Amino acid sequence: DMQLVESGVGSVQAGGSLTLSCVASGKPYDNYCLGWFRQFPGKKREKVAVFDSVHDTIYVDSVKGRFTIAEDNAKNTLYLQMNNLKPEDTAVYYCAAQGLYDCYTKSGVWDDWGQGTQVTVSS
Repeated sequence: DMQLVESGVGSVQAGGSLTLSCVASGKPYDNYCLGWFRQFPGKKREKVAVFDSVHDTIYVDSVKGRFTIAEDNAKNTLYLQMNNLKPEDTAVYYCAAQGLYDCYTKSGVWDDWGQGTQVTVSS
């Protein structure tokens, strides 16, 4: 199992930037694939940005060119850099992890989740 603890400032004006961090523990960092999701009230969580099985990045279309997923393996830390934020980016953001089997097979199963960070983008 993987424990994920998020941190970061979650309130910003439209056009601004912020970075979320997620510290992973419980298993060796390299035994998991990692990513970021977001959830709007009453909606299912949406995949925002992930590292795939070969450590390439995949982004949902709505954030391409604005968000960057990054990692520091030595610190077991995942980051989501968010630039040019829009009001429609307002959501609860979660980091997540999946085992390598699920990652390689693209099963869609994500086993472990951060606590969630409310990101509010004001107009």
